[in-house]
Amino acid sequence: MIKEIRTRTSTRKYTDKPVANELVLVLIESARLAPSGSNTQPWNFIIVTSEETKAQIAKANNNQQWMTSAPVFIVCVADIRCRIKDDTEIIVDEHSSLPALKQIIRDSAIAMEHILLEAEHLGLSSCWTAWFTQDDIRPILGVPKDKYVVGILTIGYADKPGKSAPRRPLDSMIQYEKW
Repeated sequence: MIKEIRTRTSTRKYTDKPVANELVLVLIESARLAPSGSNTQPWNFIIVTSEETKAQIAKANNNQQWMTSAPVFIVCVADIRCRIKDDTEIIVDEHSSLPALKQIIRDSAIAMEHILLEAEHLGLSSCWTAWFTQDDIRPILGVPKDKYVVGILTIGYADKPGKSAPRRPLDSMIQYEKW
């Protein structure tokens, strides 16, 4: 897996080659198997292929029109109800201070990273985007206010090979025992 970790890049221009639904399901399966705190599995996925919906999402996502070249969007939605089970009204957004929100975002991010790495393994390209507010993105997808849109993954075949971004040296980020 280290090969895929090293070669994965963020793609912002895709070919028009469609992605087979079977491959999309393999990506979702990789996310389904991700670890989560207390095995809550807060993630849900909306697969978007409609040109109209992709255009609306790109607009809500800071007008990033490059996104629309990807044949598939996978939108990850975290459900706080896996941690807060009572019937009280819950509205989550960027200003929420609920500790459970931080937990479901963390767990869903792990699942999303599984998708990115599996996409690379399958010869697909991807990019993680999240430059939106909940108020802008939720209405497009019909997401209830007690759910949190963590991010959007664009999936497809790169128009040209990506270039790896520079990384910090390993020894610059390791501490032993204490800071």
